[in-house]
Amino acid sequence: MLVYIGIGSNLGDKLGNCRRAIAAIVADRRNQLMKCSPFYQTEPVGKKDQDWFVNGVVAVETSQGPREFLDFLLAIERMMGRERGEPWGPRVIDLDLLFFGNEILKEGDLQIPHPRLHERRFVLVPLRDIAPHHGHPLIGKTISQILSELPEEEKVLPFPEAGQRPCFV
Repeated sequence: MLVYIGIGSNLGDKLGNCRRAIAAIVADRRNQLMKCSPFYQTEPVGKKDQDWFVNGVVAVETSQGPREFLDFLLAIERMMGRERGEPWGPRVIDLDLLFFGNEILKEGDLQIPHPRLHERRFVLVPLRDIAPHHGHPLIGKTISQILSELPEEEKVLPFPEAGQRPCFV
């Protein structure tokens, strides 16, 4: 199944944290990296008094099911030192399961598509880079269409230090 994962960090070596998370995802033989967006510097949403984030999106082909894959991502976050504290607060890594094919699921903490991705420029900009025509199964619009209708209040800037090969160190 083709899945899209939002990746972000605003603590420590932000770009390095994102790259290490991608490496951990594809180190598992059940997963194959298909596409990787460029990285962006993004303004914090919700809690403004913290460092800006580095954000990107990857497309991965996985043989895992939705619950298993979400648990896998949460295990990577824990392994990298993610502590879930204040909502919208700083984090060493954040891995969000955005889409799992075209499935629609709502089972406790597992919601697919991600319930707020259509409101978040920091997710939509890198997602558009790798999947502009992917349709949102609940909204009925493509990523490009959703992004074009979103107000430009939130700053999302290219991350120049990421270089031409965004996924790897």
